Amino acid sequence: MASTCVVGLQWGDEAKGKIVDLLCDQHDVVVRYQGGANAGHTVVVAGVTYKLSLVPTGLLRPGVHGVIGNGVVIHPPALLQEITTLQNQGIDFQGRLHISDRAHLILPYHLEEERLTEDSAAAADHIGTTRRGIGPCYRDKVGRVHGIRVGDLYHPGYFRERLGRAIAFKNRILSAVLPDFVPFDPERVASDYLSYAESLRPFVTDTGGWLHDALARGSRLLFEGAQGSLLDVDHGTYPYVTSSNSSAAGIGPGAGLPPRLIDRWIGVVKAYTTRVGGGPFPTELLDSIGDRIRRVGREFGTVTGRPRRCGWFDAVAVRHSARLCGVTEVALMLLDVLTGLDELRIAVAYETPDGRTLSGFPAHVADLERCRPVYATLPGWSDDISTARRWSDLPQAARDYVCFIAEQIGVPISIVSVGPDRQATLPVA
Repeated sequence: MASTCVVGLQWGDEAKGKIVDLLCDQHDVVVRYQGGANAGHTVVVAGVTYKLSLVPTGLLRPGVHGVIGNGVVIHPPALLQEITTLQNQGIDFQGRLHISDRAHLILPYHLEEERLTEDSAAAADHIGTTRRGIGPCYRDKVGRVHGIRVGDLYHPGYFRERLGRAIAFKNRILSAVLPDFVPFDPERVASDYLSYAESLRPFVTDTGGWLHDALARGSRLLFEGAQGSLLDVDHGTYPYVTSSNSSAAGIGPGAGLPPRLIDRWIGVVKAYTTRVGGGPFPTELLDSIGDRIRRVGREFGTVTGRPRRCGWFDAVAVRHSARLCGVTEVALMLLDVLTGLDELRIAVAYETPDGRTLSGFPAHVADLERCRPVYATLPGWSDDISTARRWSDLPQAARDYVCFIAEQIGVPISIVSVGPDRQATLPVA
């Protein structure tokens, strides 16, 4: 029996979904343990593109179960729409999707609260949220007074009471600060959500207990993180982070299983670096090369469509997140995007304004903002590598680039991806 964790080591969008999809043949259950519908996974199977936000990637594989754990926050209409879209693409959810009754609900007022937060921030302070109410929902969860969970929907009297108190409070606050705010009708919201509850009822269960039972039956579990470790609320570039533990640290509290049960830890990175929203980005390229990476890599958000900021690979940042997550191997994605560049750069250290060289990742964003990358320069390659199917098919310069990154981050690279299809994924010899 072997269980695996797949976690992003950058600022998200590392193509984790593809690695999870490939590993599904070796696992029986795929578990989402944090985040919400702000996560975006794109998986291409036999030329068909599937876009996933809340639904675990494993459900694209017949016979594999998918779990949405208690650490995830759920907007029921978004989840139901995603389920419907995937069903229309031929995905069968019957008996295979399991949603935690302890997961918290995103309610309509959470979206308004997020709009208020983002619209009131100065341009330099924008966190760059997806405006899906995820942060305010997590805030209510830890605040305890107004948090509402999936399981509450199946106790209608209790649900209506908690919702009524929450809406009365939210209406007072939002009416005072949003001139165009229309107060929420608690009865209408309750009716909508109780209707969603009936549609979700076949999937809702105690997923923590279900997962422990699955392990006892010998099932192999695959945990997939959302976003990336540099967006972890505790260990990322705070405050330009997500609202949950998007590193491997989120597995225990987000799924209800101890991490000691996991045998294999795979970190996922791009062959370059991207970021969405605000926050420091030492290797960002505000030039034609950055534009080229964005265009060739199709670096636009799966969920929002926003253009991503692009830059050179940052080994300093990835060293930090690899240590944080305890990964034992790394999958390097989108290597083909770099084809055609004469030379490639990798940040191996940072230099501070006073001339000091740092090999570690600063904890404070003000310090990180002042750092300038110290680059190693490697030759590029011009050969089309998108048709490579073996490690030996890659040109020497591409293999040298991969090996140099592994050396810099201190973790072996076991997988290289050169295209979106399953077949374009090469084990490193």
